[in-house]
Amino acid sequence: MKKLLIALVAMVPALAFASGGNVHLEKANVDLHDTESLQRGLNLFQHYCSGCHSTQYQRYERVATDLGVSLDDMRANNIFTGAKIGELMENAIPAKDAAKWFGATPPDLTLVARVRGEDWVYSYLKGFYKDPSRPFGVNNTVFPSVGMPHVLQELQGTPVKNEHGETVASGGKLNAEEYDQVAKDITGFLVYSAEPVKLERQALGWWVMGFLFIFFIIAYLLKKEYWKDVH
Repeated sequence: MKKLLIALVAMVPALAFASGGNVHLEKANVDLHDTESLQRGLNLFQHYCSGCHSTQYQRYERVATDLGVSLDDMRANNIFTGAKIGELMENAIPAKDAAKWFGATPPDLTLVARVRGEDWVYSYLKGFYKDPSRPFGVNNTVFPSVGMPHVLQELQGTPVKNEHGETVASGGKLNAEEYDQVAKDITGFLVYSAEPVKLERQALGWWVMGFLFIFFIIAYLLKKEYWKDVH
C-alpha cells in the first residue's frame, strides 16, 4: 500500500506537465473523420518534422491504408529514408548526433497526442515566439526553454510577442488562418498516430452498448417469467 501511494504521488507532477500545467491551451477540435486533413498532416509531418522526430510505432503501409493514400504516393512523397513500404516510420538522424546538436535526442512522437493531449500539441505548434536568448532563437509558451528550432517558421513567419503577450507572426508563406489549419492538420495526424483504431473502437462500442441493452431486456423478461410464481 505504501509503495502504491508513493507511485501515485510521483505521478502527479508528470500528469500536470503532460496536461500543460497552468498554460492556456487552445482547442484543437480534431476530427478524425476528416481524411483530407489527416493526409495533409501526414505530408506536413513527413516534410517538416520527420527529419528529427520519428513515429516508429507506425508502419508506412498501415498509415497509407488507413488514410487512403496510395502506396505509390506514400513511397514518392512521404518516405525519405530509403525505407520499404512495410517498415516502421523511423527518422534518419542518428540519435547520438541529435543529442549533440539539440542537447537531447528528439523524442518519438507516435504517442505524444495521447500523453499530452491534442490541445497541448496544437498549442505547442502555435506557441513559438522569437527569443534571442535561446540557442535557436525561439522559445515556446507551452514548453518553455524548448530545445528545438521553429521548423514551421517559413510557413508561419517570425512570431513575436506584442505588448499584450499575444504572439503575432509576419513574413511567412501563410496567413494566420492558414497556419492555424497547418497546426490542426499536423495535430490531427498525431492524434490518429497515437490511436489508429480509435474510430473503430468507438464504433464497436455502440454495437456493444446496443447488445447489452437488448440483453438487459431479455434478462429482465426472463427474470419476471421465472419469479412470477414466487411473487
